[in-house]
Amino acid sequence: MTQTTSKDVAVAVDVGGTGIKCALVDMAGRVVLTRRFATGRERGPDAVVETILDAAAELADAANADGRRPVAAGVVVPATVDEAAGIARWSANLGFRNVPLRDLVSRRLGLPAALGHDVRAGALAEARLGAGLGTRRMLFVAIGTGIASGFALNGHIDPGAHGAAGEIGHIRVRSGPDALPCGCGARGCVEAYASAASVARAYREAAVSANGHADVSAADVAARVAAGEPLARQVWHTAVDVLADGLLTGIALYDPEVIVLGGGLAEAGDALLDPLRIALQERRTFHELPTLTRAGLGDEAGCLGAALLALDLITTDGAQP
Repeated sequence: MTQTTSKDVAVAVDVGGTGIKCALVDMAGRVVLTRRFATGRERGPDAVVETILDAAAELADAANADGRRPVAAGVVVPATVDEAAGIARWSANLGFRNVPLRDLVSRRLGLPAALGHDVRAGALAEARLGAGLGTRRMLFVAIGTGIASGFALNGHIDPGAHGAAGEIGHIRVRSGPDALPCGCGARGCVEAYASAASVARAYREAAVSANGHADVSAADVAARVAAGEPLARQVWHTAVDVLADGLLTGIALYDPEVIVLGGGLAEAGDALLDPLRIALQERRTFHELPTLTRAGLGDEAGCLGAALLALDLITTDGAQP
């Protein structure tokens, strides 16, 4: 165990498809400095890796300049991640193929480093610092451009045997020739109907068919639902039904005390949670339904999760199952 002080901080890097959120996080889990950078994925995966390394180095330099001591680094990415080996195996968003990102960061900063999956890192932060604090079994589901989840047991997230645990968005809940295609190559997946991107797309397609034009986001659809627009309510109802089917599978597998919903679609608040609770109640058989709530950490969850992965490297009191 490394001897730590109040001046010690973790360098946290949360890599997204368009932006990179970075933070210095102290030993108590408090963010003391934030920075943002453009991912620049159009420049190719090698350039993205250089941007990640430069961003981490800039944060470490800022810590030293402020009289703080960077003690470890954590990087989380939207990719299939081999956390034990520290390798980003594959990412459609970033073009990564077997990138040894943990070791690259460690060498650049001269610090121990951890590599994780962005959504599982968000789950870790929500479990230890956010809406799941104090619960033993928590399922975190991020509903954004895609849908993924992380299951926390006593504040510990299991990445799975192949770094692909939690892909709840790719549970197939619809079948037949009319089932929508999913980006994973299958049809009828939760993500194809209930992600923020899918909700916006479904509304646009229906609106074009009805009146010839529509340029809306999922947030716009939620607002139109609140205003009582029939078309928006129809699209929303479909998304909620599919999401409930997917979550019921998650409940059957994990039996969580609480399901925490994050990501862009969860910003709709009760407009999503209330009908989702009803849909789950209608579907339940023997299941005990968990508490359903919004994430508490917002877009800081990924950075905080990256920091927790880093700090677990140098402490012996990280939560274990």
